[in-house]
Amino acid sequence: MEATLLSSKALNVIETVETAIVGKRQTIQSAFAILLTNGHLLIEDIPGVGKTTLAKALAKTIGCDFKRVQFTPDMLPSDITGTSIFNQKAGEFEFRPGPVFANIVLADEINRSTPKTQAALLECMEERQVTVDGITYHLPSPFFVIATQNNIEMSGTYPLPEAQLDRFAARLSIGYPGRSDEMKILENQMHSRPVDSIKPVMSADEVVQLQRAVRDIHIDSSLRQYILEIVTATRSHTAIALGASPRGSLALLYASQALAAVTGRDYVTPDDIKAMAVPVLAHRMIVRPEQRIKGVTAQSILTELLQRTPVPVGVARG
Repeated sequence: MEATLLSSKALNVIETVETAIVGKRQTIQSAFAILLTNGHLLIEDIPGVGKTTLAKALAKTIGCDFKRVQFTPDMLPSDITGTSIFNQKAGEFEFRPGPVFANIVLADEINRSTPKTQAALLECMEERQVTVDGITYHLPSPFFVIATQNNIEMSGTYPLPEAQLDRFAARLSIGYPGRSDEMKILENQMHSRPVDSIKPVMSADEVVQLQRAVRDIHIDSSLRQYILEIVTATRSHTAIALGASPRGSLALLYASQALAAVTGRDYVTPDDIKAMAVPVLAHRMIVRPEQRIKGVTAQSILTELLQRTPVPVGVARG
């Protein structure tokens, strides 16, 4: 698929989602780019800024099957994956699929469920399959998990373990809208919600085609080396107890390719890598406790590493 056609389709998606999420084009662009990497997305922000609306709008725009799961402390793994029920008429057990059998799954307030329930998503997110009673069931394609959590209200929550966090290709936040954007939100939603009137602009099959096309975006060997320099630096930084994993390196490579494609190029630039480094790597890093007390964050460390890591020059465009 040509870069211009891919970019045109991406722009159509972004502009459609933007009718529901006003003034957050960069966030929407990054979210769609993560979808094109065939990865998963964690949206972490305060309540009421549009986390759930973004997930719904994206799902409706790309015409995919969408399921929403409200995570609660009493939820069981079978409430997500499904369970086997005895059919008295047939005289045998039959599998009843759970809500995870959808193209886009919204795991709302994922940190409110127990670690056992959270772990039910591990196989789904990595292997794209569910195993129940020794039988494996494959999930549909595309398969995209969007999980949300707020970072303010921590009472009654269970922090996501590192193994779970590492399976999210990126973590994004939405933030407050600007004053003029919020006024537009008030005007647009006086009588109805724009997200309810969104019509699909592409199909699930087209999404799969875009995901395959993204992998053909050229990334020069010097830029692959640049990615490794950034990731390796997270592992040796004195303020970091745990750096980014090799899965993080791959996620950054794929996200850079997707961002380049979404913005209309068939090659990756250093700016693509810089733009996706914090969303892709920050949630995979653990800052030492003594540094957290001083206000040091993974985001600030990555910003520092990006500033001091030499940027390749004369990058080939393929």
